[in-house]
Amino acid sequence: MYVDVRDYIHVVDLAKGHIAAMKKFKDNCGLQIYNLGTGKDYSVLEMIKALEKASGKTIAYKNYPRRSGDLASVYADCSLAAKEFRWTAQRGLGDMCQDLWRWQSNNLNGFQ
Repeated sequence: MYVDVRDYIHVVDLAKGHIAAMKKFKDNCGLQIYNLGTGKDYSVLEMIKALEKASGKTIAYKNYPRRSGDLASVYADCSLAAKEFRWTAQRGLGDMCQDLWRWQSNNLNGFQ
């Protein structure tokens, strides 16, 4: 079984991170690159299980070999954003999946 991990982030945390970054503009800091994420690696299987828990439904999945070029592990080093913006992601995987499921359940056809 292949275990790929990713740094999933709640959309609200991402938006708040962008707002924090925009406040930095007033410092005329020039070009600077910041990573926004949780800094935590979640496996794809953990994501599936968390979404099953949030939805109360079983999610069918198949495990396939990693595609050529895919990295096994991708997650953010958010230390610079934490230091300079005093920003860190606040929501975990469970929160992400609960909010995703609630939104999707209330918006069956997506955005109008």
